[in-house]
Amino acid sequence: MPLPEPKPDALRPGTHHGPSPDRVPDLMAHGSPGRLRDELTALLGARKVLWQVSDLVRYASDASPYRFVPQVVVVPEDVDDVSAVLSYAHGRGREVVFRAAGTSLNGQAQGEDILVDVRRHWAGIEVLDGGARARVRPGTTLARANAALARYGRVLGPDPASAIACTVGGVVANNASGMTAGTARNSYRTVASLTVVLPSGTVVDTGDPAADDVLERAEPGLCAELLAIKAEIEADAELTARIRAKYALKNTNGYRLDAFLDVATPAGILRGLMVGSQGTLGFISEVVFDTLPLDREVAAALLFFPSLPAAAAAVPRFTEAGAVAVELMDGNTLRASVRVDGVPADWGRLPGPTTALLVEFRAPHAAALESCERAAARVLDDVELVAPVESVTNAFTRDARTIGGYWKARKAFVAAAGGGRPSGTTLITEDFAVPPARLAEACEALLALQAEHGFDAAVAGHAAHGNLHFLLAFDPSDPDDVDRYAAFMDEFCKLTVERFDGSLKAEHATGRNIAPFLELEWGPRATELMWRTKRAFDPDGVLAPRVVLDRDPRGHLRGLKTVPRVEPITDACIECGFCEPSCPSRDLTTTPRQRIVLRREMMRQVPGAPVETGLLAAYGYAAVDTCAGDSVCGLDCPVGIDTGALMKRLRHARHSAREERTAALAARRFAAVEASARLAVATGRRLGDRLPGAVTRLVRAVAGPELVPGWLPEIPGAAAARLPVTERARAVAVYYPACVNRVFGEPEGFDGPSLPEAVVALSARAGKPVWIPADVTGTCCATIWHSKGYDEGARVMANRIVEAAWGWTAGGRLPLVVDASSCALGLGREVVPYLDARNRELHAELTVLDSVVWAADDLLPHLTVRRKAASAVVHPTCAMRHLGDQDRLPVIAEACAEEVVVPDDAGCCAFAGDRGMLHPELTESATAREAAEVTARTFDAYLSANRMCELGMHHATGRPYHSVLLELERATRL
Repeated sequence: MPLPEPKPDALRPGTHHGPSPDRVPDLMAHGSPGRLRDELTALLGARKVLWQVSDLVRYASDASPYRFVPQVVVVPEDVDDVSAVLSYAHGRGREVVFRAAGTSLNGQAQGEDILVDVRRHWAGIEVLDGGARARVRPGTTLARANAALARYGRVLGPDPASAIACTVGGVVANNASGMTAGTARNSYRTVASLTVVLPSGTVVDTGDPAADDVLERAEPGLCAELLAIKAEIEADAELTARIRAKYALKNTNGYRLDAFLDVATPAGILRGLMVGSQGTLGFISEVVFDTLPLDREVAAALLFFPSLPAAAAAVPRFTEAGAVAVELMDGNTLRASVRVDGVPADWGRLPGPTTALLVEFRAPHAAALESCERAAARVLDDVELVAPVESVTNAFTRDARTIGGYWKARKAFVAAAGGGRPSGTTLITEDFAVPPARLAEACEALLALQAEHGFDAAVAGHAAHGNLHFLLAFDPSDPDDVDRYAAFMDEFCKLTVERFDGSLKAEHATGRNIAPFLELEWGPRATELMWRTKRAFDPDGVLAPRVVLDRDPRGHLRGLKTVPRVEPITDACIECGFCEPSCPSRDLTTTPRQRIVLRREMMRQVPGAPVETGLLAAYGYAAVDTCAGDSVCGLDCPVGIDTGALMKRLRHARHSAREERTAALAARRFAAVEASARLAVATGRRLGDRLPGAVTRLVRAVAGPELVPGWLPEIPGAAAARLPVTERARAVAVYYPACVNRVFGEPEGFDGPSLPEAVVALSARAGKPVWIPADVTGTCCATIWHSKGYDEGARVMANRIVEAAWGWTAGGRLPLVVDASSCALGLGREVVPYLDARNRELHAELTVLDSVVWAADDLLPHLTVRRKAASAVVHPTCAMRHLGDQDRLPVIAEACAEEVVVPDDAGCCAFAGDRGMLHPELTESATAREAAEVTARTFDAYLSANRMCELGMHHATGRPYHSVLLELERATRL
């Protein structure tokens, strides 16, 4: 068990804004009610029941504007656990809500009683029939499923912008579609079968030929009612026509009534109704999809029009030309997107009416794509652009990086626009659909309505399908602001239905915000059939009440969350959850979103309140200690929030002045520290694992687990005290062996040169000799200090290494090659905030290269491969993602092995310097899925590019990872 937080006051946020009206009440300070906790623990086991107040708070928020605090959180591992929870809830009149990724925009993943986390243990994909079908578990992210299918040339139909984070269970439960899915490729059309746990606990696989017999025996009442509703609909010609017309547009509002028309049997109706049911009819434990071809030939253009009507008028022209996606972004969206890394700054200066269309064509082969481009050229000849395009060649690009940048800006619409909202306001995201021919009219009507109610909105959408999204920000703690929002929603819903006969929810599913308006769109007859459907499945109302059906006309105003200001670095967070899949601690403690959510709750409380005290007691371990600090969350966040940087600041806040001085002294005397560390590793390795392990456990118990690393059996022997002798005269680059490679040697049993010897040999072999300065000992990239929040030590070492590197490289004339990717990142970027003004100027003249980039770009073309391993698996490092050079690792590996595998679940190993030795449970959790892929078979080589990451992966898999450069040296050796 983690120790209590030693310095809770250091973690307390700044000036409190509380007490907020939606703060967690004092009576929840001790977590879940005792009886509820004890009964569920007895039923499921202690590790499957989360009950502390910090658990309840971190699960209380999702990507929506709502906030409901659960009474308890359950983490089931299998269908039996889910059935047990449902049976328990039935017997005691309780409510259950299922939550996967928490990317839902309308509160579908929140509940006030039992919340069931179906993400953690529910990932996995099985590719069937050569890729034609795929069996997917509900906790699998859409991006992960598509990564597995890509090697078969297939893809899933739905493609929402949140694919990196949203899970398949949520995609199906909400019938999410996205940029290209429309009404033909969404879940309703592409789900072949699914397995459902009904509220009664009955499990039905609709793909089983005997599914109807199973359902009839277990649920005769449900079968009878489904067939009765079907008969009533089919007997009503007017209603049947209305249902067909409603689904000619994108529509996810309410239950899928055409399921009663499209199939004949109860099991078939069940399959259709579960799509878009939002967790209110049952739990989807598995889905089988019919997959679609992955058209790899792509061309796209981002076209700017002088006005929204001008852009809307061009949409059908591009659709007729064969475009698979035509995405609209209004001026406010374009200007907001400048917050997204890589978006041109001049977008922020675009004239107000400017509107952009992102048009994309996809084809199975080049000839087909060329035909599409010719059709697009004819459209461009007739449309009015802000910047006229001379030819289709100038407009459309096939460059994957450029196209990726276009889509990054478009997909970041919600978070980018929301990130710029006034501080302290919450964000409403709505989507609706109108007949595509009336798109421009609907946009203008929407913008006028927003202006009338005082909202400055951004609009974007899937224009080809008449599907628009818009954002509104308001202050839920201000009753007048809530009334203003309520008045807008009333008029917006009437406008959409009465003027355009549109869909109030096109692809985000009903949710809490639209549930009270369901009858407005569907009318009393169809709405009553939906209520009957709900009662047939869930007569006791156990599952997700008020998410789809709500007769309270003000139900959408209940549970709106305040968004207290905490720190400027995180205030832009809209809690979208894009950061979570890549977070190393996501299955152990908290995620970046949850770290922010917990701090916001602290700010809602009165200082010293019992809830705040409980949150602070948990926050040290759950948030600060178990953050790997890899900052990958900042890469996945649409507005670049680096929660890892905040955790480093909090580590700094915990330090006493004495600790800071000691760390700075270690930086000044790092040569001695380095020599002592090398001696300790050598001594420990000679003594075996038992004694070093016992000693480090004792010291950690006295000094604290955050100060002294533990001993791991995988720790290798010490590196040689002397580095290879090199010459400066002929060198074309300066080689900087990182301190970790000056302390740790190669894995036990490794037969070959040391990494510094290999780099020197490879460079010479390629005719590009390198020079190792004699005074590298005692220097470091400073990551050791700033990752732990020791600011003064980081300043000492950062300035020293930059001054030294500037001299070594002759004022930047030679590149500096660093043999650990994290150290290349540290020297290239992360030292900058700690430099004085003069050294910042010197740093700007340096060229810092990861040794993998050096080897791939400068050495490999001049080397002769003489032998290859049969197979290799590689572990890309998170530093490579930051540097943008993760593609080089497979390139080198492919030169060394006939077969190279990059695991689909590869991610940060969370070893993070020595954090994996401080908290080995973090690395074990972070690498669990990747390790399962790696250990499922045997490889001849296990490769990476950072000694500590290699150590972490060795610990996780039991396989001896080593540098890809060592493998390249072996492959090219005479």
